[in-house]
Amino acid sequence: QVQLVESGGGLVQAGGSLRLSCAASGRTFSSYGMGWFRQAPGKEREFAAAISWSGGSTYYADSVKGRFTISRDNAKNTVYLQMNSLKPEDTAVYYCAAVPTYYSGNYYYQSRFYEYWGQGTQVTVSS
Repeated sequence: QVQLVESGGGLVQAGGSLRLSCAASGRTFSSYGMGWFRQAPGKEREFAAAISWSGGSTYYADSVKGRFTISRDNAKNTVYLQMNSLKPEDTAVYYCAAVPTYYSGNYYYQSRFYEYWGQGTQVTVSS
């Protein structure tokens, strides 16, 4: 079992930045790849970014590439999402999730392969 708790959401103006954190507890954090997904009102949850267990590989949705950076600190059992140049369309609830390491590459883009999910943190970008 892995427990995930997100923090760092809030209200920011367009063009601003936020850093989300996801703290993990329970089973070995480094046994999992980690992802960030987001869900806007009235829309389906979508992939934003993911990182392999070692941090050596990262994956981004086209909509956030060049603006968001995912990273992890296995010593602190924490994954981060640095979000820069925020746009109103980035407004959503952001969820972190853990995917077993036997999945890799393209599996990271699909939410159904993630085993554990946090409760989400709200990000609101005003225009």
